[in-house]
Amino acid sequence: MSGKPRSSRTKLQPSPPAATHALPSYLDQTNLGPWSTYLQQVDRVTPYLGDLARWVETLKRPKRALIVDVPIHLDNGEVAHFEGYRVQHNTSRGPGKGGVRFHQNVTLSEVMALAAWMSIKNAAVNVPYGGAKGGVRVDPRLLSQGELERLTRRYTSEIGIIIGPTKDIPAPDVNTNDQIMAWMMDTYSMNSGETSTGVVTGKPIDLGGSLGRRDATGRGVFTVASEAAQRIGLKIEGARIAVQGFGNVGGVAARLFAEAGSKVVAVQDHTGAVQRAAGLDVAALLAHVAVRGGVAGFKDAETLDPADFWAVACDIMIPAALEGQIDAKNARKIKARMVVEGANGPTTPEADDILGDRGVLVVPDVIANAGGVTVSYFEWVQDFSSFFWTESEINQRLVRIMTEAFAGVWNVAQRHKTSLRTATFIVACSRILQARAMRGLYP
Repeated sequence: MSGKPRSSRTKLQPSPPAATHALPSYLDQTNLGPWSTYLQQVDRVTPYLGDLARWVETLKRPKRALIVDVPIHLDNGEVAHFEGYRVQHNTSRGPGKGGVRFHQNVTLSEVMALAAWMSIKNAAVNVPYGGAKGGVRVDPRLLSQGELERLTRRYTSEIGIIIGPTKDIPAPDVNTNDQIMAWMMDTYSMNSGETSTGVVTGKPIDLGGSLGRRDATGRGVFTVASEAAQRIGLKIEGARIAVQGFGNVGGVAARLFAEAGSKVVAVQDHTGAVQRAAGLDVAALLAHVAVRGGVAGFKDAETLDPADFWAVACDIMIPAALEGQIDAKNARKIKARMVVEGANGPTTPEADDILGDRGVLVVPDVIANAGGVTVSYFEWVQDFSSFFWTESEINQRLVRIMTEAFAGVWNVAQRHKTSLRTATFIVACSRILQARAMRGLYP
């Protein structure tokens, strides 16, 4: 069978008795936020799980959710308090794995959903991890470098009781980077009395980081997009690309598309949006962003109203910013043949259905942006063995894993006539629940 998989709108099954289906009491029951999106995705995949469906409630509860107070001394002598989280969604297949974000809008619901999506993502590419995620509700732009270091170290100490190289391994995410990871590694090492490079990934190269890690998520997006494009008869050379978010994911993906002969026709970030029908000079735009902090003001382009970004004529649209960006309203404006999710959870379930009905192929986050965690796995393995690979070796291994994982998902989508998102959940949930079933319950 050729062509794109059809949208899946599986009739939701009746909910189990309330005693087994009750939501965690620490959530706002009237506004579940991103966690609600994740639960709807699990409900859609449940009819495909066969005998494993008896374990599906495992996926609807995080294994562990830690909320911590993070007090620090500010430079002016005052003491400020920030709220932090670390959620371990599932560890049936291995230690928790997932990033830490510093953002003023971080919520428990968001972190829970991101941890759950990490469980799905890790299982989809078949790396031996469970899912976890962390965050601190803070605007890091308002902190000095010293305050940021104190925040990071205090947060690490607070969650130190549940993280570790064989328990839960944090990594960079929104507004965190290799320096943050260096502080986290050092803090954990000081508290444990030994240098523990494997406690985090995304570290500086000199501290056990991996070559290729910074570009890994964007490279994975490009790899999966290329595989999907081939299957629907879309040539990457000459394809028009629109990218929302221009950091380590969107910026890298845009660069790789440009190098492959695509035309990046529009880019949007937190500062604004720019467009050029003939194709933006991606290298020049990246240099501009490095100096100015965003795409706004780039001279070799037309300014675009951010609200009009979604209506840009393009072949591939890559949302690579935050979750919930494509909703029922703007999904009707999208003119792309494919949406490739570089961000986590950028498309709501309602928008997913609209795009499917309009014939837009959605390549979901849980397979499209798994390049980062795949190379994080490589870094973790290298740290344990104290033997490091070349960047060429890492990129080759990454492309192989992503290509094989996408092929498996595509085949499942064709077999069941579902969307790629449902197919990815079928693959991932089956692996997670099979591990849960084989391990059993203790005691």
